[in-house]
Amino acid sequence: MREPRDGQLRTQLRRLRRNRLCMAGILILVLLVLVGLLAGFLTPYDPVKIGPLLMLKQPTAAHPFGTDHFGRDVYTRVIYGTRISLRIGTTVALAAGLFGACLGLISGYSPRLDGPIMRVMDVLMAFPAILLAIAVMAILGTGEVNAVIALIIVYTPICARIVRSSALTVKMREYVEAARALGAYEPRIVVRHIFPNSLSPLIVQLVFVFAYAIVAEAALSFIGVGTPPPTPSLGNILSEGRNYMAVAPWTTIAPGLAISVTVLALNLAGDGLRDLLDPKMKI
Repeated sequence: MREPRDGQLRTQLRRLRRNRLCMAGILILVLLVLVGLLAGFLTPYDPVKIGPLLMLKQPTAAHPFGTDHFGRDVYTRVIYGTRISLRIGTTVALAAGLFGACLGLISGYSPRLDGPIMRVMDVLMAFPAILLAIAVMAILGTGEVNAVIALIIVYTPICARIVRSSALTVKMREYVEAARALGAYEPRIVVRHIFPNSLSPLIVQLVFVFAYAIVAEAALSFIGVGTPPPTPSLGNILSEGRNYMAVAPWTTIAPGLAISVTVLALNLAGDGLRDLLDPKMKI
């Protein structure tokens, strides 16, 4: 007898709780989200306000991560930069997942449209992600919104291929054939049967897309085509601090650690979800 859906959910949650690395990643992510949401309450300083008398001060109790070459509190800027990174990563992951799911479902279910859609996806995937993002930014211009659009274009093909692969497998299952034989409309079959059974690998992939987007946005900001100064992005904080690494290493260590911890947490959570939702992908 098939286990009830709520029983399956409880079993999966128990398996998830037993995965200590995954739970550690989820806990770190929750803490980072809380830090981003409560940034205004966690520091008394303005992230863009210049303090000429505080230039390149070493870490102290008042400034735990020191100050930068403009006298701005690095701790404050890292907190606000983490919030921006999480916002961009979330937006890119959700949008790329949505567009990728639509394209993948259409491609996987319709042989006539499969070729044209996948050839476009192949062209986009032929370019290294960061180079494609830079090319899109060169067309759109700098800015946070344009960086999000560029990263959505970069990571949508990955999601589309994941969903297409699942859709090709699911559409051959017996319950889909039975629904088709009973006269169910094609859109209903796609929405009610194929899409829900293609979600697991997509959810796993989106966690990694989240991490990729944070690193890519930091890289774009680092080279000056992402979020523009003085808005505190982790990438431009690193870029501004690189000229002072010899005399003020804390200006780069703090944002570098923020990026590393965020991406590590996402990878730990993604690995755990992969083992839970898509065990066939486990290597």
